[in-house]
Amino acid sequence: MRENIQPDARVASQMKKVALTRGMVWGFIGGFAGTIVMNLVLIGMLSAVGLPAASPFSTIGDTAAGFLALIGIAIAGGVPLGVAVYYLLGLVLGAIFGATVVRVDALRVNTTKKGVVLAVLYAEVLSQPILATSPIILKMTASETWQWFGVSAVMHLIWGVVLGAVVSYGLRSATAAKHS
Repeated sequence: MRENIQPDARVASQMKKVALTRGMVWGFIGGFAGTIVMNLVLIGMLSAVGLPAASPFSTIGDTAAGFLALIGIAIAGGVPLGVAVYYLLGLVLGAIFGATVVRVDALRVNTTKKGVVLAVLYAEVLSQPILATSPIILKMTASETWQWFGVSAVMHLIWGVVLGAVVSYGLRSATAAKHS
């Protein structure tokens, strides 16, 4: 006799939590790896043209300090704050991407190509409002603004490629291990 096996809601809920955690962890790893790669390329690029390697971190730190000042929080800007914000955003946004692709069926990354394309789109679209704060708060000239957005677009492309590759690899390897 065959019995109808009813899925246990607790098991299904637990499986969703495991998948969400797995996605967040791989996103965190991918965000960190992408941030490191982006940082190395940026430092190499700036050094090659004779500019200070820490200048983007100074810009990020000064922007963050200026933004916080607008809401009444006084904090020193500069390189240390810029590095902290840079890496924190890379990690958090990576984890959010990982969590999203495991929770939204249409965004499920079942190939590396799809993972990379989604991550690059995510990086480029999500970065625009964040990037826009620097020219506004620091009162950049038009030329500085174009340069800021141009270099940032390339850097976020790199971050997205690494994030998408790592997340798609991690999620596919976890799925393959589960099924073997």
